[in-house]
Amino acid sequence: MEKKREWLAGERIAPAPIGKGSRVSELVDGAFLAYNAGKLKTAARLFSEKMLADDCRVGLSLSGALTPAGLGRSVLIPLIRNGFVDWVVSTGANLYHDVHFGLGLAMHRGSHELDDRVLREDGVVRIYDVLFDYEVLLRTDAYLREVMQAREFQGEMSTAELHNHLGRFLAAREDELGLLDSCVLSAAYRCGVPCYVSSPGDSSIGMNVAELWLDGRGPRIDVARDVNETAAIVYEAQKTGRMSGVLILGGGSPKNFVLQTEPQIQEVLGLPGRGHDYFVQITDARPDTGGLSGATPSEAVSWGKVDPDKLPDSVVVYCDTTIAAPLLLAYALDRRAPRPPSRLYDRRAELLDLLRADYEGRTPSA
Repeated sequence: MEKKREWLAGERIAPAPIGKGSRVSELVDGAFLAYNAGKLKTAARLFSEKMLADDCRVGLSLSGALTPAGLGRSVLIPLIRNGFVDWVVSTGANLYHDVHFGLGLAMHRGSHELDDRVLREDGVVRIYDVLFDYEVLLRTDAYLREVMQAREFQGEMSTAELHNHLGRFLAAREDELGLLDSCVLSAAYRCGVPCYVSSPGDSSIGMNVAELWLDGRGPRIDVARDVNETAAIVYEAQKTGRMSGVLILGGGSPKNFVLQTEPQIQEVLGLPGRGHDYFVQITDARPDTGGLSGATPSEAVSWGKVDPDKLPDSVVVYCDTTIAAPLLLAYALDRRAPRPPSRLYDRRAELLDLLRADYEGRTPSA
């Protein structure tokens, strides 16, 4: 009987009927009780109660076509503005399509059941059920090539520096156009949030950098600096007694990049580390086919990416990001006050110096 009581000690499933005017947090707490709804409830509470504590640094990874669908404006900018994320790793495509919004260029709802041959003839581009004018690409490319000829873009830099410079120009363009909170990069620039891209050549921003390279102009991306800067963010947080949490929207290369900070610290640099403390992922991929990049939190423990003692503070929600991310943010806004921005972009040199000093002073293992 004692064992039975232990098994049945969980919250009783007896939700109240959903009523008119329910807040998102009330809906999630009251009605999201099982299956992936239950996992989303666990993720929302973990994110709000632990990851958004004052002593936790939060890294956000982005993959999938989120900004074309409007999640830049609806979810990512509020996350940045409210201090809910401290550093970002994204696909280049998400940041490229984000620029459209900063330039006041239009994306439209459409249908996935269209003849793409006809769309091509008519100069329309499709991202599933999002449609936009091919001129949007050309105008965005022309803008990027123009601004990346400015003095500050010439020479070697991390992707965080590249995107911060772009964010400054886009913030000025927003002001000219009278736009408000339209662009992730401009919001990140204003709030001092560094935005990294794990595969900088794999997007139209990288393609335009490559075009300038042919003319001997523009930025030279230093990928080693990206690896060490992101590791330095996590290293300094844990060395100074803070926690480290990761919020992973999708998977792919950005997911691995936020998680590989711990193997970089421990395995490669030979410095003390414990793995990330908190882990929330929203994905529709599966681990058994090899498609869940970076795998599950428990598997990540074997790599040193996640603290084994904090494995209970990890959850994977198997759900479409465009459904789960707005709910996660709305829950957090209901439950947590905004946090002051940590402005890690401004501290990159300081954090990297700390990492380098400890690396040079370590005692290498035999």
